[in-house]
Amino acid sequence: MEIVCIALQIYALIILARIILTWFPLDPEGSVAAIAGFLFVLTDPVLGPIRRAIPPVRIGAIALDLSAIIVLVGIQVLLAVLGC
Repeated sequence: MEIVCIALQIYALIILARIILTWFPLDPEGSVAAIAGFLFVLTDPVLGPIRRAIPPVRIGAIALDLSAIIVLVGIQVLLAVLGC
């Protein structure tokens, strides 16, 4: 059970890192872009289906993607249910 809790917490941190990296322009040939690509590969299988089911919310000229927030809330609920 403890391994599942730790895995969920690490995955939440990976999603947070992905969110933060999307705020900055990245050089496609830089090392940070390679890290971002790895984070995208880890998180896209979970975020992709949610993104397709719930389209981004339009706020004026901005589109807010809620998929990462939904997954983070889901992880927190799972952690609470598991008693982590």
